[in-house]
Amino acid sequence: MPVYHTPVMQKEVVQFLRCRPGGIYVDGTVGGGGHAYEILRNSAPDGLLIGIDMDDDALDESKRRLELFKDRTILEKGNFAETDTILKGLNVHGVDGIILDLGVSSHQIETAVRGFSFTLDAKLDMRMDRSSDLSAYDVINSLAEKELENIIRDYGEEVMAGRIARAISARRSISPIKTTAELADITVHALPPPMRRGRIHPATRTFQAVRIYVNKELLNVYQAINRGIDMLNESGRFLVISFHSLEDRIVKNQFRSWEKGCICPSDFPICSCHRKPRLKVLTKKPLMPGNDEITSNPRARSARLRIAEKV
Repeated sequence: MPVYHTPVMQKEVVQFLRCRPGGIYVDGTVGGGGHAYEILRNSAPDGLLIGIDMDDDALDESKRRLELFKDRTILEKGNFAETDTILKGLNVHGVDGIILDLGVSSHQIETAVRGFSFTLDAKLDMRMDRSSDLSAYDVINSLAEKELENIIRDYGEEVMAGRIARAISARRSISPIKTTAELADITVHALPPPMRRGRIHPATRTFQAVRIYVNKELLNVYQAINRGIDMLNESGRFLVISFHSLEDRIVKNQFRSWEKGCICPSDFPICSCHRKPRLKVLTKKPLMPGNDEITSNPRARSARLRIAEKV
């Protein structure tokens, strides 16, 4: 059976979550159940795993993968930004660890019909939750040219965002842009010839930007940290694996902010916000996969793991 998704930094996740019998752990991006399987195995005989995912395919695969531990597993469809609401709905008021493995799964990329990949021609989609209203088709064909430019620049860190947005606008004025291949071709030909050759495909940043916008990925990370802290028991740990600088920057800044506590302006003589430190950052610099893991799973090369502990 094909591998649904290869989880990154599996050993590190289990180590820093400090999985133990009787512990309660949340995998907010349960995916194919790779991290969840090891968490359950290392928290035997009575540790509990609550797996959350927006993707029905992921939940189906996790159910199959975690069948051995079904008495200690709860799977919920939902957004990890709403972890606190989901846990309260399960009458769970404190957990010992939360892990978020951000980004898109191998299954989502490699399943053409999902419309995530510029190498597999399919209808533009990119929805992690296929019941949601907004798709990549809507973004590409409906948003104003300037808004598209901002999305591609801000979420894709693409320096040629203006040229790409103009090319998209010109093409869709003739007929709608319907497929991933069409969008990739427009993007490539919008770039100056020297920029069409490089280590990464020239459409990578544009596809990343549209996917992030469709799924509200950056906002979800921000909310997940701020709301998830409330659900951690004392000394509980929050682990986040990110794959690009935009996500990693949010994780780093939010962890540091909650470690500091006070958010009053520096020129205030005394604190008036009364916000207390709630986290201790355990990774001043993110942990990265080792060479062996990168060799066996090249997609792991951009992974960054940050860890904080509830105080």
